[in-house]
Amino acid sequence: MSPIVVTGTDTGVGKTVFAAALTRALGARYWKPVQAGLDEATDSASVVELAKLSPERVIPEAYRLKTPASPHIAAEIDGVAIDVDRLTPPEVDGPLVIEGAGGLLVPLTRSVLTIDLFARWGLPVVLVARTGLGTINHTLLSLEALRGRRISALGVAFVGDAQPDSIATIAAFSGVKVLGRLPRLDPLTPETLAAAFAAAFDVEDFTS
Repeated sequence: MSPIVVTGTDTGVGKTVFAAALTRALGARYWKPVQAGLDEATDSASVVELAKLSPERVIPEAYRLKTPASPHIAAEIDGVAIDVDRLTPPEVDGPLVIEGAGGLLVPLTRSVLTIDLFARWGLPVVLVARTGLGTINHTLLSLEALRGRRISALGVAFVGDAQPDSIATIAAFSGVKVLGRLPRLDPLTPETLAAAFAAAFDVEDFTS
């Protein structure tokens, strides 16, 4: 199957948690091309924990930037020049989940946005969106951006409390499939995450 790109409508929407659940459900490998911020647990480390993933199934980041900021400014502060040609999805046996940095229009360099990289790859994208206030605007704008660059959206995965009207409105205006919704999990453990994903999502939506 084709690698799947997981992106978000914004930073902090639950993209890494969803990526961990998807990685485990597919028995996939995981790759975060650019990690900005190393003081706390990296996204790769979080996925290893939440997906119960063996470390060898995590592809090392192409760039590990110390500064927790947009990759373009983090790289400049760290004295690193990001070469977009290095950000090519690795060839692996079996499924691969790729997690982008922040939202679609986050700059990787002064001339390349994250969405430009996705367009270059030509891979299907899952858009992760929060269910809270503002999600209709942010999600529809993100889907318009994907459509404008002819990037295929597998659908939208929501994270948060149930907001059926917002979710239905996004589906109606965009025509994009709603893949499911991860509720807020307390405690958030590999077991509660796997159970919630299995209850809310159909794995065939990601493999067909």
